[in-house]
Amino acid sequence: MDHRITSSIKDEALVKKRLNQLQKGAVQLFKQKGFHRATTREIAKAAGFSIGTLYEYIRKKEDVLFLVCDAVHDEVKTRMENVIDRNSTSEEALRQAVFAYFQIMDQMQDEVLILYQELKALPKEDQEYVMQKEREMVGILERVISNSYANVLDEKNVKLVANNVYVQGQMWGFRRWLIQKEFTLQEYMEMQFQLLKSQLAFQAN
Repeated sequence: MDHRITSSIKDEALVKKRLNQLQKGAVQLFKQKGFHRATTREIAKAAGFSIGTLYEYIRKKEDVLFLVCDAVHDEVKTRMENVIDRNSTSEEALRQAVFAYFQIMDQMQDEVLILYQELKALPKEDQEYVMQKEREMVGILERVISNSYANVLDEKNVKLVANNVYVQGQMWGFRRWLIQKEFTLQEYMEMQFQLLKSQLAFQAN
C-alpha cells in the first residue's frame, strides 16, 4: 500500500492484512451505497473492525477510498502484466493483449465503476497519484501496439490508439445497462478488435 496511508500499528504484515480487509469490505459497501453515503462506522463493520480499530489504520474516511482506488489499479496492472506479452510483434499478440484487458475489465467492472465514480472525492495530489497508475497501465498497451505496428504508427498515434482501447474496455462496464444486453463479451471483444484493425489499416495508408 502507498505511504500516504499512515497507521499507528507498527507490525507491517498486520497492517497489510488489515488494509486488504478494509479495501475488500469497502468495495462491497461502496457498491451498495456509494462513498458519500457510507459512514465510517459502516466501513468498519464491512471490514470486520470496530470503529476504534478502523482509526488505528486510517486517519480519515477519504483514506479508505484511496485504498480502494490504489488496490483496483494494482490488481488490474498485475493481471495485465501476467497475461500480456509486451515483447511479441505479431497481430495475434495484440489481439491477445486486447482480449486479456477486456476480460479483466469484465471481471472487475464493479471496482472500476467505483473508482471513476468516486475519484473526485480524493484530494488533488491523491487523484494525480491514481491517474499516474492509470498512465502506467495505458503504457502497457502502448508497448504492445508499438511492437506490432512499429513501422506504421508514430508515438502520438500509438498513444491515441492505446487510450482508445483502454476506454473501450472500461465501456463494457460503464455502459453495461445497454451494451451487455446487446452483446456477449466474446462478441464485444471480437467486434472491437475488428474496429481496431480497421483503424490501424486506415492509419497505415
